[in-house]
Amino acid sequence: MATKPTTEGKAVSALQRPVTPSKDLAPIVGADPLPRTQVTKKVWDYIKANNLQDEKDRRSINADEKLEKIFGKKQVTMFEMTKLVNQHLK
Repeated sequence: MATKPTTEGKAVSALQRPVTPSKDLAPIVGADPLPRTQVTKKVWDYIKANNLQDEKDRRSINADEKLEKIFGKKQVTMFEMTKLVNQHLK
């Protein structure tokens, strides 16, 4: 895994390096920079809190208005979700 030195001289993995959410993703995860792992956790917290997992196929996520801006469609699988969310991080 790629690492980058920090100001303290310790290496930080790519997953722990803070990323900034896009303006479309910010209403779900917040606007402050945070690690990718926390972005994924917050997206899943949002999905569960709003009961957006498909009832019949729990691997599918039914997008509400906010998530549709991220996904670009009404339904995605959990495997597609990560790729689509990553496009909204810098």
